[in-house]
Amino acid sequence: MKILNIILALLFVLFAYFQYNDPDPWMWIAIYGVVAVICIFAAFKKYNRWAILILLGGLGIYWAILLPDFVTWLGDGMPTITGSMKAESEYIELVREFLGLLILIGVLAFQFWSERKYRSTS
Repeated sequence: MKILNIILALLFVLFAYFQYNDPDPWMWIAIYGVVAVICIFAAFKKYNRWAILILLGGLGIYWAILLPDFVTWLGDGMPTITGSMKAESEYIELVREFLGLLILIGVLAFQFWSERKYRSTS
C-alpha cells in the first residue's frame, strides 16, 4: 500500500502541475495538491478521516452538479475532449472536470476504506 500511495501522490502532484493553463487553475491545483498530501500521509499510515470525508462530500457535490453536462456530452455522441488542450465548447471543460472529480472521488473512497481497515486492525 505504501508504494501505491506514493505513486498516487506523485500522479496528483503531476496533475496539479498541468493545471496551470486551466481556466480555474488555483482551485484544481489546490484540490489535486490536497489529495496528494492525503496519499502521502496514507503511505505512512497517517489518516485524517475528517479531511477525507469532507473532501469526499465537497467533491461529490461538485461532481453531481456537473452530471447534467456529462449526460449532455453522452447525448451528443461523446465528441472528443482531447482534440486540443483548449476547450472549444463549455461542456468539454466541464466533462474533463467531471472525469477528474471521478478519479479524485475514487482515490478518496479508497483512502477512506484503507483508513477503516487500518483502524479495525490496530
